[in-house]
Amino acid sequence: MLNWAARYYPIVDILKANGLFESGTVLEIGSGSVGLGRFRKVPFIGCDLTFPMEPVWPMTPLVASAAHLPLKDKEVDVVLASDILEHIPPELRKAVITEALRVAGKLVIFGFPCGNAAWTADRELRDAYIQANRTPPGWLNEHMEAPFPEPELFDGIVGWEIERQDNENIAFRSWLLRREMSRVFVRASSMLMRIAPWLIRILLKRVHRAPFYRQIFTLRYIGND
Repeated sequence: MLNWAARYYPIVDILKANGLFESGTVLEIGSGSVGLGRFRKVPFIGCDLTFPMEPVWPMTPLVASAAHLPLKDKEVDVVLASDILEHIPPELRKAVITEALRVAGKLVIFGFPCGNAAWTADRELRDAYIQANRTPPGWLNEHMEAPFPEPELFDGIVGWEIERQDNENIAFRSWLLRREMSRVFVRASSMLMRIAPWLIRILLKRVHRAPFYRQIFTLRYIGND
């Protein structure tokens, strides 16, 4: 779906820029049954609390809490979490970031919706589901349970170089997710992603403007932590 492309294409670009797209060990927190594997056909570990559907190759599933990862220090090259931090209770978000930094040897990537405008857009999207007599997806209901994460979560981190980038225009995302309430639109857009991903990239670049729904934080290990 196009919503997946908007989330994962920037992550793919970050991995490529750091020489970690075609090689390197990756742990994805909150991967679900597919995750990064939709865009990177290299084995990786997908971590989640449960896997209601059978995990899809090239993922190796790991059932665990993001706040208590059963991995050694610096055991993987990359830890990434796309649209997961907002589902973590606010009091545990720092612990999840700390665990990601502990097990990553080179790179940590966190992408998450940020700010009141993004939260309000999701509330309006949930209302649209209800008005259409549709059951809102579980992830959308969870978005309403707490404020979205803020950039200040990454303040004071030592030993890591931090870059921040904007991702996905709020209005475009709201329009897109309303369209994805239609199975016909989902099938058509999924086909377009398979046969012309370059066209999707052009579209996403054209609508890349403020206000933004999501922030992506890239942390590179530089030592001295």
